[in-house]
Amino acid sequence: MRVTATDIPDVLMLEPEVFGDERGYFFESFRQDVLEEAVGHVRFVQDNESKSTRGVLRGLHFQKPPYTQSKLVRAVSGRVLDVALDIRIGSPWYGRHVACELDSERKNMLWVPKGFAHGFVVLSAEAVFAYKCDEYYRPSHEGGIFWNDPALQIDWRLEAPEIRVSSRDSALPGLSSCDAFRFEEFSQDRIYRR
Repeated sequence: MRVTATDIPDVLMLEPEVFGDERGYFFESFRQDVLEEAVGHVRFVQDNESKSTRGVLRGLHFQKPPYTQSKLVRAVSGRVLDVALDIRIGSPWYGRHVACELDSERKNMLWVPKGFAHGFVVLSAEAVFAYKCDEYYRPSHEGGIFWNDPALQIDWRLEAPEIRVSSRDSALPGLSSCDAFRFEEFSQDRIYRR
């Protein structure tokens, strides 16, 4: 499995080697040793999956301390534009984001660490999206940032009328209201390499 840093080095692209022939294909969708070599100690406790149609945007979500989540995300079928937004106040990349296309044909994955808000929009007719989390879902600690906050300058690759969000996501606040994460507490060395 190849691991590559993105424009924000804490966010990683993982691309497995896919073996295919006339029978179909095989690949390793997860390897603990590969992830720990790239990131440090991670222990996943929950897997989630959603199915959505073109234009559905889910995000930008995070969980507040002490129940923060890291995620390893991928498109099981279809294509999505996946976004990881650095919300760690004091980070060199604060307010910046990584936007990567995740494609079930390529089988690529994105590592989204703690201290980042996460969201995706479906680019194909439909998509099944799966992610591994290192903390359980806690409704009492969920948070989010408005997907179309002008301060973020995210190109979602679809025209605004094509995008569909939940009523909850359409009411999320902007980035300036988020103060749950400080870089000194959520640097990657402090979280994963202790």
